[in-house]
Amino acid sequence: MGHTSESSWVPSVTLLVGVGNEGISALLLGADGRVRGDADMVFEGQPVHPSGAVRHTKQSLSLALHEVEPEVERIVIAGPALSGSLAAMAPDRQVVVAWLIARPDDARAVVFGEFFRESGGWKFTGIGKGYASGLAELVTAYGVEVAEEEPVAARTERVFPGALEKPVGGPASAPAASASPVAGPGHGPVPLTGVVKVPGRASGQGPGQASGRAPSPRAESPWQALADGRGQARPAEEPVGSPVPTAFPPAERSYGLVGGWEFGPLFEPFTVTGDGDQVVTVDGRVPPGPVLVETAHEGEGYFAVFPLDRRNKDGEYLFSTTLPHFTGSSVTPAPEGRALRLRVRAYNRWALRVKPVAAARRLDGTLRGYGAEALLYTGGAADLRVRFEGNEDGGGYVGMWCHEVAGHTALTPDPTLVLSDTDPLDHTVPLPPGPLLLLFRADGPWTLSVKEIG
Repeated sequence: MGHTSESSWVPSVTLLVGVGNEGISALLLGADGRVRGDADMVFEGQPVHPSGAVRHTKQSLSLALHEVEPEVERIVIAGPALSGSLAAMAPDRQVVVAWLIARPDDARAVVFGEFFRESGGWKFTGIGKGYASGLAELVTAYGVEVAEEEPVAARTERVFPGALEKPVGGPASAPAASASPVAGPGHGPVPLTGVVKVPGRASGQGPGQASGRAPSPRAESPWQALADGRGQARPAEEPVGSPVPTAFPPAERSYGLVGGWEFGPLFEPFTVTGDGDQVVTVDGRVPPGPVLVETAHEGEGYFAVFPLDRRNKDGEYLFSTTLPHFTGSSVTPAPEGRALRLRVRAYNRWALRVKPVAAARRLDGTLRGYGAEALLYTGGAADLRVRFEGNEDGGGYVGMWCHEVAGHTALTPDPTLVLSDTDPLDHTVPLPPGPLLLLFRADGPWTLSVKEIG
């Protein structure tokens, strides 16, 4: 499944961690690399650790790293084998780590990654170690014994139940398993009817020693809340959101005006959600001029957004992708004298927001993302390091266009092409002094690091 070459520091705050799948589970390990007891497994069927520091919510885990017991050295994130991405979001809605998950070969369960203590803080590392025998083999590697296995007939009848059962007369539990759209026949999880702590058992190969590790691209998404059955977003204060790109629909992302940034009109954001192909007419709150378009598409399949011209025909696309669980942002001009109209082509549910350009993410220091992103840069001349991790097949396109917007009220007709390449890369490119609007496109996760010169 590849390898990872570095670990990332994460803030010691409450993080939302998700993979877009209800089967996500956490195992809290001591210094010996083993769970201390049944309560150190947190999953759908046992959603709260006794310390309250780790909780399972819908499609995500809440990790209060500042409240984790000092005896806990590592928190392993695991679940059924799948493709997609794992991400962790801080309370300020900044995605601090994320990792593209490649579909494991011949594996039914996988350790996605782990949070571990170092020098008084916490780090995250992606792992991607698969277990061919499923969750039973995975949890055994961390000091858990599978008491017995459910009969095959019963297992077939309740494929991917979303939880593992506890033994009769005992409170022990195991990580949940859940349906995966990429799992083929025979790739179902091993339902466990009971697990118990094994006194004196040496744990299996720890994730830090895994021989096969997957790359650890980082991703960031503006989305946070999950929709309920009627498609309404839950309140932001509810700790049920998943920071992974599958989080749907988008939650409002707060922003502040950038000092000296005068490009684009200011207005109240416009939000719309839908399912499948539709035409969106933006209401009168959006004035003429360049505007930011943020969007998210749930699941897999083709997704595209086209602005419609005065003749009601497609203009140049803002987004056109088959990335799973796509999120992205770009900039388009809202026309004078008529409403901005956008044609959406989608296989599944989608969400779209039109906002001031000033709401785009700031490029300052290091940023991580997944897919297309509009970025603001206001610093001096700089070198920009671009690390593109590629798509699941190891290829993919990455490109960046630069608009020098000082003194302008509209997008420049001929932006500078800063980068255009294919396949994973680690390049450095020069940037002129800001203010700059950077339109970045990538077929997968990326990391940008900017450093002013002089």
